[in-house]
Amino acid sequence: MHIEQLNHWSGELGREMLLNRYGHSGMPIVVFPSSGGTHFEYYDFGMIDVCHDFIESGKVQFFTLASIDSESWQHDSKPAHDRALAHDAYDRYVISEAIPFIKHKTGWFDPMMTTGCSMGAYHALNFFLRHPDVFQTTVALSGVYDVRFFFGDYGNDPLVYENSPSDYIWNQNNGWFIDRYRSADIIICTGLGDWEQDGLPSYFTLKEAFEEKRIPAWFDEWGEDVSHDWVWWRCQMPYYLGKLL
Repeated sequence: MHIEQLNHWSGELGREMLLNRYGHSGMPIVVFPSSGGTHFEYYDFGMIDVCHDFIESGKVQFFTLASIDSESWQHDSKPAHDRALAHDAYDRYVISEAIPFIKHKTGWFDPMMTTGCSMGAYHALNFFLRHPDVFQTTVALSGVYDVRFFFGDYGNDPLVYENSPSDYIWNQNNGWFIDRYRSADIIICTGLGDWEQDGLPSYFTLKEAFEEKRIPAWFDEWGEDVSHDWVWWRCQMPYYLGKLL
């Protein structure tokens, strides 16, 4: 398998950002790490191994990004607005710096896919919903999609609201966005077992909103034996890639 350990300077974040590439051709899949994870996490927990056949056949290639969650949503001493400001800088990094870097490395100029597990699933869905011209597919596994989970009620702060998918999707009536959502491949999965309860309220809120807005999406609930853990995410990701590809 073709593997590259990459880095590039981010003017938006003022630092060198690290990412890994797994694969040689096909649609780039942009991977966001789970809480506290690094750009090596997806490989270290066996996710690349279970997707090996899709990578080696040239159908997809994975780009595993670093995050700044410890400076944004998970920085417990910052107020909600300051966390949102930090995330907004990360959003600009991903869209204006990481994506062009990936395009340059791959020669792929069509929309890409996002994915992630847990905190990474939040990012995967949020980036897709905010930038459906950049991404046409998302596979979000076991996410929490309501930012109140991180700090409670955030009042009327628009910058926080604009990054809370289970909130802003209800008021997303712009035809440009809705049309792109309806033509995309959207998979949002959760287990019903241990440690999945934090994400279930926002999961079902999203499901209701998508149905009301007639946005086709696959909301997939696995059983009560399915926990919030890599052992299940290693089952889920190749399963969904098989359906998509």
